[in-house]
Amino acid sequence: MCYGFSDHQAHAAARTEGAGRRALLRGAVGGAVGVGAAAALGGTAQAHSRGRGRSLVPRELISLQLYSMRDDLNGEAGFDATLRAVARTGYPRVEQALGYFGRTATELRDFYRRLGLKATSSHDGISPDDAALATKIRNARVLGQSYMVVPWLDSEKLDDWKRYAEQMNHEAEAARRAGIRYGYHNHAHEFTRDLGGGVTPWDVLTGELDRRLVHLEIDIYWVVTGGINSGDGVRDPERFAIDVIRSAPQRVRQYHVKDRDPVTGDMADLGTGMIDFPRIFRAHAVEEYIVENDTPDVTPLQTARVGYSYLRNVRC
Repeated sequence: MCYGFSDHQAHAAARTEGAGRRALLRGAVGGAVGVGAAAALGGTAQAHSRGRGRSLVPRELISLQLYSMRDDLNGEAGFDATLRAVARTGYPRVEQALGYFGRTATELRDFYRRLGLKATSSHDGISPDDAALATKIRNARVLGQSYMVVPWLDSEKLDDWKRYAEQMNHEAEAARRAGIRYGYHNHAHEFTRDLGGGVTPWDVLTGELDRRLVHLEIDIYWVVTGGINSGDGVRDPERFAIDVIRSAPQRVRQYHVKDRDPVTGDMADLGTGMIDFPRIFRAHAVEEYIVENDTPDVTPLQTARVGYSYLRNVRC
């Protein structure tokens, strides 16, 4: 059996203070409904214990999505101090978001090198034209990225999703020539929106994206949430996620790893929610495990610390 376990103090702080942040929402759900929901979703992180055995996630593959740190990056702490704290936590990698904070790509790369960090991936929208695409790829090469990922697309029209896939295939071909892998990052609506005749955005994307060019960055929280919201993953959300991963023609190369509160459905710091990550990791290993929580339970830095410790100690 495999286990996930985060550092005692950080884990306890995230669980206790995160519970306070979500208390009003929990109260609104109601006692009987809450208990039923938690049972249906397989319990909480209390089932995760310290394990002995091989590590499921090598340290060198752990990364942090910088969107999780946006309040510190844009706040009093600022970019430089926040990234220094991230490096001290132990992260070897980050996934770019929110821009370069006044630096050029070269200056940012050199700053990261001084900290012992590397920007191996980035979230970038589809470019408006080929000139913008060329700039995006050039900056990614300067930073030394291995991946660039489209973080969000949305439409209620089937033809738009087909057009998105065509545009991504075009960009992915250019990225491949530059030695960069090109991916797509999911949310929940790709699994729940009916574009007509029961066809979902996920159906369109996995049917239209060129699997030789485009990979998937699976956000585990959002896949689990999509399965629960659609009704297909209520009884076994991890099985739903595994089926999504295994059935896609495109290769899943990256994970976004964030937990889910079993009662409210909120995002939660790793190890404080309901998702059995070891089960998913055993079913499919990836090239990069990226910690993320859009709404940190305590502070952005605490989220980063809890997430790093959790992934360092997931064992089998």
